[in-house]
Amino acid sequence: METNYYKHYSFALNKEMECKVYGHAGRPVLFIPCQDGHFYDFENFNMTDVWASWIDSGEVMVFSIDTIDLETWSNKEGDPRWRIERYEQWIHYIVDELVPFIRDTVNQRNGWDGYPGIITFGCSLGATHAVNLYYRFPEIFDGLLALSGIYTADYGFDGYMDDLVYMNSPVHYLANISPDHPYISKYNAGKSVICVGQGAWEEPETTRALASIFQEKGIQTWVDFWGYDVNHDWPWWYKQVTYFVPYLLDK
Repeated sequence: METNYYKHYSFALNKEMECKVYGHAGRPVLFIPCQDGHFYDFENFNMTDVWASWIDSGEVMVFSIDTIDLETWSNKEGDPRWRIERYEQWIHYIVDELVPFIRDTVNQRNGWDGYPGIITFGCSLGATHAVNLYYRFPEIFDGLLALSGIYTADYGFDGYMDDLVYMNSPVHYLANISPDHPYISKYNAGKSVICVGQGAWEEPETTRALASIFQEKGIQTWVDFWGYDVNHDWPWWYKQVTYFVPYLLDK
């Protein structure tokens, strides 16, 4: 498996940001680690083994990045306005700085003139971020795999609400989207999966809320609830990746 390490200075965050790229060709997948996670978690938690067949066959290139959760969602003692502004800077790092790098890389490796769509993937709080990116920026992300996330900003901001928190809280902003909003046709042109178990440490309530919103708005996301034996842990996420990725990659 071809693996490359990169470090880029982020002007949005005013700091160096690291990432690892797995694969030599194929569709781009943006992996967002679990809470407080780092770019090397995709490898250290053996997701490389689960994705190996698709990476080695040139079907996907996985871009694994750093979170700044310790400054934002996990920083419960910090000023909530500062924390959400910092989170929005991380979003701009991804959209304005990382996405052009991803596109340039996959276009060069695949000999493409242009490929705008990126699959975003995460587990736990990584799924929370992945869902937020997919539904905020459907012109960039055309695939989603979100496993065991919580989809309201209440998790990180404990009931604090302002314009930026609302903008980053899918349960809130999707509930208010107009059924004829042009984003809905973009969502439905892509492929999206949100899955949660109902066992230990899982919190399926906001996934249920999203499922209800999707039904009301006509958003065609595959929402799947696994059993009461399915826990919030890596072995189940490996099984879910194996189950859902063939659907996401099927043209």
